[in-house]
Amino acid sequence: MRLATADQAASCIRSGDTVLIGGSGGGHAVPEALIEAIEQHYLAEREPRNLTSVHPVGIGDGATHGVNHLAHEGLLKRIVCGTFVNSPRMSELALADKVEGYTLPQGTLSQLMREMAAGRPGLTTRTGLHTFVDPRHGGGRQSRSATEDLVQLVETPAGEHLFYRSLHVDVCLLRGTTADEDGNVTMEQEAHFGEMLSMAQATRRCAGLVIVQVKRMAKRGTLPPKLVKIPGILVDLVVLVPDQRQTYETDYSPAYAGELRIPLADIPRLPLDARKVIARRAALELFAGAVCNLGSGVSTGIANIAAEEGILDEICLTNEQGMIGGAPASGNDAGASRNFAAMIDQPYQFDFYDGGGLDLAFLSFAQVDAGGNVNVSRFGNRIVGPGGFINISQNAKCVVFGGMFTAGKVDISWSGGTTRIRHDGGIAKFVEAVEQITYSGAFGRVRGQRVLYVTERAVFRLAEDGLELTEVAPGIDVERDVLARMRFKPAVSPDLTLMDDCLFASGPMGMKARLLAKPPRPRSPRLAELESWSNAAE
Repeated sequence: MRLATADQAASCIRSGDTVLIGGSGGGHAVPEALIEAIEQHYLAEREPRNLTSVHPVGIGDGATHGVNHLAHEGLLKRIVCGTFVNSPRMSELALADKVEGYTLPQGTLSQLMREMAAGRPGLTTRTGLHTFVDPRHGGGRQSRSATEDLVQLVETPAGEHLFYRSLHVDVCLLRGTTADEDGNVTMEQEAHFGEMLSMAQATRRCAGLVIVQVKRMAKRGTLPPKLVKIPGILVDLVVLVPDQRQTYETDYSPAYAGELRIPLADIPRLPLDARKVIARRAALELFAGAVCNLGSGVSTGIANIAAEEGILDEICLTNEQGMIGGAPASGNDAGASRNFAAMIDQPYQFDFYDGGGLDLAFLSFAQVDAGGNVNVSRFGNRIVGPGGFINISQNAKCVVFGGMFTAGKVDISWSGGTTRIRHDGGIAKFVEAVEQITYSGAFGRVRGQRVLYVTERAVFRLAEDGLELTEVAPGIDVERDVLARMRFKPAVSPDLTLMDDCLFASGPMGMKARLLAKPPRPRSPRLAELESWSNAAE
């Protein structure tokens, strides 16, 4: 292992290289100094050129940080990632076809790092079938010049699967907290672990260069061995950045690092607005012991509501980055969590998700169509990509999609238990056919999923023939405020009901009593047998 400056590290990257980048979202364990150094090197010398950038999670602050640094014509040839939502500059390059853009499921890319580390040819999985990632629907391509097939449809004894090809890697850029003189790296102050180990192993197998950015150095032999996440045998260069922040927004939160648990009162309460109403209605689907995922967007508010209602300890909220339990963060720090019970590597979290471990998934939507398909990945002039959406939505037992009923400026409020829409959004989100399929309603029916679509004024379910309207907010005119603003006519339940009054109240909803009144998460039959033996012995 050698110490190097960020500029020296960037000078090791050659034109045409494939570069793996660790980290997540808004700066969580992102090697920001290394990414910025590549940009500065390119601007000064016009080298390196035609790089391929690969990162499972979107990386950036939505403006200038993260892989936005790499969004220069000529610097990148190709980008393969889970989402562009954090990197609008990269989205613009893909829209203009100035880079080969691919967005693939975050979970498959995360798991693919392990396959690459082991020298296997790729990852075989059902994740992505019947979505835009399926080669029959585009193969994850987001620009015209993206012509190479990175995903193949294969037939196995268990039926149709997708095969995601392994990639050759030349350089990987990772981040930790502390490195010792042998290059062993710990991550004690990071807000997630990601797949740092698998990335380093995959790069080592390809005889590539492993570069790790850290905050501080330690003497050889002084790091607790169990805290080492990247062994020194895998590390080539260490770049010391003493002022690295935990995330782009947060300098350091001991709660994000798992150093301490904060009082629930410190988790902010949401103001009563449309987004809170949506999150509250989704939260009514919770039951004691439920294992859940909170996706990005409006669904992250469920953690705030659970804290406000005092039910965090009655359920298990998770996020795809590897947090189990506690209250996943929202806003620009989404991906971190507070008061979590465990932090595991991201590939293992997706193994759990893909295996059907989620009772409930709370996700957002940009478009919904008559067949119950959902689009979050590409609409209008925006390329977003799926993130972890496809893994989560295809494999959870129940999926609750949440979002505003229309797009654009909406002025809506509740007073005296009645909904008042003073100004509605001008863009329909319930459309005849989505622009890109990120969730297949038909595939969900085949898999026996329960699926809800929750808005601030109406709730739908996925029925045999498509969407069915089941609930409306008090004061809503069904024809004027709902059906007339959809581009298709859904079925209307003969048992159409009003959304619960508690959703629109200024104070807490009393969710704990509601939660405990429901049947809890089913236990293993074997556990029931043990209890019966114990009772018999008494």
